[in-house]
Amino acid sequence: MRKKKKKILIEIEPEETKTPEEEAAETEEAPVAEAVEEGPSELEKVQLEVKDLRDEMLRMRADTENLRKRLQREKQDSVQFANERLIRELIPISENLERALAAPDTNVDSLKEGVQMTSNQILALFKKEKVEPIQAVGEPFDPSLHEVLNQIESPDHEENTVIEEYSKGYRMNGRVLLPARVVTSRKPTREEPEDQDSDNASTEAEAPA
Repeated sequence: MRKKKKKILIEIEPEETKTPEEEAAETEEAPVAEAVEEGPSELEKVQLEVKDLRDEMLRMRADTENLRKRLQREKQDSVQFANERLIRELIPISENLERALAAPDTNVDSLKEGVQMTSNQILALFKKEKVEPIQAVGEPFDPSLHEVLNQIESPDHEENTVIEEYSKGYRMNGRVLLPARVVTSRKPTREEPEDQDSDNASTEAEAPA
């Protein structure tokens, strides 16, 4: 006897079909994942700027300190060697004086000649360095150029006129190096004549008591 086979029906839901417009709308609505690289935060940026400013400040401080030390060394050298060139030019003059004094056959004339040569060398050096003597005798007294050592009564000169010079003064490029030491004139003291005094005395003696 044959067995009858039972048929099992499985219901399959029909696949939902979508229109192209619906698929496009879903595509637009779907979130797009983008790879975003995160940069430094605001705090990190400020910290970097502060570090750069600090480094720059330290460099400036070091440069300033080096400049100060260099200027200090140059100032010390300038003070120590300010007259180096002048002394170098004075050495030959000193040597000429020593040779003149050491000469075995020195007499008055040769000594005078040597002194004159040395004086000419010194005057040439003064001219080269723009050093000039200050005019004094016959000039009105000028406290910026002259130093008064004495005053003498003189009827032949205006008051405060330089009538004698003890030592020369010098200036360099218009600036006084050494004032001239001078004697100036002053007006004579006025005294009453002796004859007038004697006449007054005789008049008083002859007057009746």
